[in-house]
Amino acid sequence: MSKVKAAIIGSGNIGTDLMMKMVKYPQNMELAVVVGIDERSEGLALARERGVATTHEGLDGLRAMATYPDIGIVFDATSAYAHVEHDAKLRADGKQVVDLTPAAIGPFTIPPVNMAAHLDQPNVNMVTCGGQATIPMVAAVSQVATVHYAEIVASVSSRSAGPGTRANIDEFTRTTARAIEAVGGAAHGKAIIILNPAEPPMIMRDTVFTLSEGGDEAAIRASIEAMVARVQAYVPGYRLKQEVQFERFGDNNRLTIPGRGEFSGIKTSIYLEVEGAGDYLPSYSGNLDIMTAAAKATGELLAQRILDRRVAA
Repeated sequence: MSKVKAAIIGSGNIGTDLMMKMVKYPQNMELAVVVGIDERSEGLALARERGVATTHEGLDGLRAMATYPDIGIVFDATSAYAHVEHDAKLRADGKQVVDLTPAAIGPFTIPPVNMAAHLDQPNVNMVTCGGQATIPMVAAVSQVATVHYAEIVASVSSRSAGPGTRANIDEFTRTTARAIEAVGGAAHGKAIIILNPAEPPMIMRDTVFTLSEGGDEAAIRASIEAMVARVQAYVPGYRLKQEVQFERFGDNNRLTIPGRGEFSGIKTSIYLEVEGAGDYLPSYSGNLDIMTAAAKATGELLAQRILDRRVAA
């Protein structure tokens, strides 16, 4: 089967881990180029060792390459600031873009939840690592009940949080909270991130709380377990840490939500952990691994759409 050529912009940790995944587990994409701005970066060196073409001249260097017209999908693993400029040029060149930055120019995208609705978008955004891990759980509850409120707590090793993450904690929480509502289906969402300095480093842990009405516990549990299996298809280290927990609130024990009023229904508590595949980053960096795995899964869906159109033509 023919494959869609792809490029990665960004040769740091995220871009390099994505590169390793695309090379080690090829599907319907062929990684043609890795783009950086430092000729001596480890990411570019690893790409060259694996036979992937590189340029250290940024996007302009990519656009000058002879293979550029054949590239259909571009992954941007740089920064939100740089992505704004990149998107404008790539969009003008007719490339589909998978955005791993917080820029959020395109729609928030979680592969097992809403990717089918965005196959024709010129730009799709991968939200945040916390969003990729927890929003599928909120969406699972929303599929069988009305979710009035959802709150997520993402705990990651401080070693997995680079300067970019640390400088954008507020952006992380705001972006994730918006996506909990827009993609997860909750009427109101809240996100919290915790950087844990424990040694040895802990793997990513996530807690999801939802307050819902209209669904029973068996249906909610079944929907959650089905969604976990869908995420595991591209993130094998994604799993429930323990059984889903339920607590009912009724007329005699209503729950008061600050700023939201009283609530009656079911509180669902979901406890997750995400272990990285160790393709480039350490296995405890599940927060970064789930982003690159989700981006690769998204790219494969976009590539299949492109291939299907080629056949139809």
